[in-house]
Amino acid sequence: MGLMRNSTCLLQPSLASTVVLPIIYSFLFITGSFGNILSYWIFSKHIATKRTQNIYLTNLVIANLLVCSTMPFLAAYFADGYQWAYESVLCKIVNYFGTLAMQTSMYISITILCWTAVSQYATLMKNNDYTQYSPSVNENFFYKCLLDKFRQPKFAKYLCISIWIIVLGVTIPVIMYDYHVEPNQEQVDRCYHWKSEYGGLTAKIPVLIATAWFFLFFTTVLFSYYSLVNHLSKIQKNSCIGKKHLIYCTVKRNIFVIQLILTVCFLPYHIFRPIFYALFASEDCQRMNYLVETKNFLTCLAVAKSSTDPVVNLLLDKTFKKNLYNFFRKSSLQHHKHTADIEETTQMCRNK
Repeated sequence: MGLMRNSTCLLQPSLASTVVLPIIYSFLFITGSFGNILSYWIFSKHIATKRTQNIYLTNLVIANLLVCSTMPFLAAYFADGYQWAYESVLCKIVNYFGTLAMQTSMYISITILCWTAVSQYATLMKNNDYTQYSPSVNENFFYKCLLDKFRQPKFAKYLCISIWIIVLGVTIPVIMYDYHVEPNQEQVDRCYHWKSEYGGLTAKIPVLIATAWFFLFFTTVLFSYYSLVNHLSKIQKNSCIGKKHLIYCTVKRNIFVIQLILTVCFLPYHIFRPIFYALFASEDCQRMNYLVETKNFLTCLAVAKSSTDPVVNLLLDKTFKKNLYNFFRKSSLQHHKHTADIEETTQMCRNK
């Protein structure tokens, strides 16, 4: 009933929404598209996808490109969406394709980041130190088998396919229901409306599932980081790490970077989202406007992760970093050679 009362409330976007968000999304589109297209080109042309980590990162890039494709529409929506008709083509693209791309990309990214952290942890734990200083874990046969699976590229490939199927299988039916059934229940005139922001009456259950999904993987990465730190502490007490110290520190840093991304980009969004749905059923229009604007900025923060992933690839994958360096070095050499040829040709013409 609260949502029906909300239909009389007219959402008014602030200057922050109509100016700042379009600028941010336009900037993210340019940087994210360039970075992820370059990343995909390097992964597909110069790096063999047989490595477990490369399989995860390639799927991450594809998910990022999917969400980058919606950013121009999101920029237009926040700039002029309050003037669009609800039944317009642009409004439908933002409400349905935009929602599908963002939700799919977000939860595939969260899942793959988690699997990447677990994969790095599993690879490190393959060493003999693992069995020597972690006897309690060593006795857990299931845990050992699970970690062993995460080191296998074939398992990574099947896992990524499963993630795409599960996320799309949950998201598409809800969006199709909203598209075919919900519009018939209430007439909406403007695109920037509570219905577009709330996502339809069927949104609550998927939101609860998605929030639980996020916190499951968030705690998994946190546990991996804690286990690694605890493992390193035991090794340092019993022996000298020596040459392996750099490897341990690198893996520790990588898992910390993944944990940082989940905390900064996704945690605020997933803490606020259930609060948004709990408080939105209100007759206070001013509160509704504040809730919508807060949600949109936290969504933008989550989406921004898609544009920063190429930088994350530099930190997580040495092979990617090396190929990227060679690419720019080769481009620079070709540019200098081309410039030198022009200068030489110009000098010959002058001598004549």
